[in-house]
Amino acid sequence: MTIHRSIDQNHEHSLSLNDLHQALLKWFSEAARDLPWRRTRDPYRILVAEVMLQQTQVDRVLPKYAAFLERFPTLHTLAEAPTAEVIRMWAGLGYNRRAVNLQRAARAICARYGGVFPRDVATLVTLPGIGSYTAGAVACFAFEQDVAFMDTNIRRVIRRVFTDPTETVNERALLALARAALPVGRSWMWNQALMELGSLVCTADAPACWRCPLRDQCRDYAARRESDERFASAPVRKRLAERRERPFIGSNRYFRGRIIEALRMLPSGATFALNDLGPQVRPEYTPDDEVWLTTLIRGLERDGLVVWTETGVRLPE
Repeated sequence: MTIHRSIDQNHEHSLSLNDLHQALLKWFSEAARDLPWRRTRDPYRILVAEVMLQQTQVDRVLPKYAAFLERFPTLHTLAEAPTAEVIRMWAGLGYNRRAVNLQRAARAICARYGGVFPRDVATLVTLPGIGSYTAGAVACFAFEQDVAFMDTNIRRVIRRVFTDPTETVNERALLALARAALPVGRSWMWNQALMELGSLVCTADAPACWRCPLRDQCRDYAARRESDERFASAPVRKRLAERRERPFIGSNRYFRGRIIEALRMLPSGATFALNDLGPQVRPEYTPDDEVWLTTLIRGLERDGLVVWTETGVRLPE
């Protein structure tokens, strides 16, 4: 599958990739939100933003991003900080393992590369907790390299614009399409624009196709229009997503978060004994729940989020 072939299949009259670039980049230059990580090319600040933004909305990240960088303004200050303090500063963002992995990456860059960020994706992806998306985002947004990568928003836009909505397209094929679509020398703005479009317009459940700059190039929109269904499929997708989504309240992830929240309240170096920690995590806790609680703690311990000693459980120092 090629980009040009995908575009040509949309219309009786071929639209060039350059037309698509111009349409999206013009829209982005007029509609883009002013976000602090877009005003910097500091790889450390961009890494912090990208890790925070994983599965977390921008509005929740903004105040935490500012506070985190005020406390840990450089890679070295993060690397040298007590892990417990890093976890405490992460409060309110969820997925606390991200905080530990972020610090591990900072420490690895300091230890392996003297505090100088690697510039290439192949090296970045070897850092602890750094996957292909985050490595690509740092390479592109910090070093302005022509790199294709996909988060949820980019993936959705690429799929809808370039692929037949009735076909299943695997991740490798989508990434190949994303690479072929890159405008050489303008990939920073292009990738930011794809993410912004997916976040603000081309949303999962209710895409605002009427105000999308790529509507005339979009295969998904063309298919809806031709079948006279337009937006009828969006509620169906939402209902399916709701059925697939596991409830958060009462899940292991929920109670893992409760453990971390309880430990955050302790003074530095203090511990919680199991029989004291249990009721903090679940009010109806009984001694019969000890096996359940210890299983959660062992999982957190493996992830580097807690330390369990003879005196009790605490955040790592």
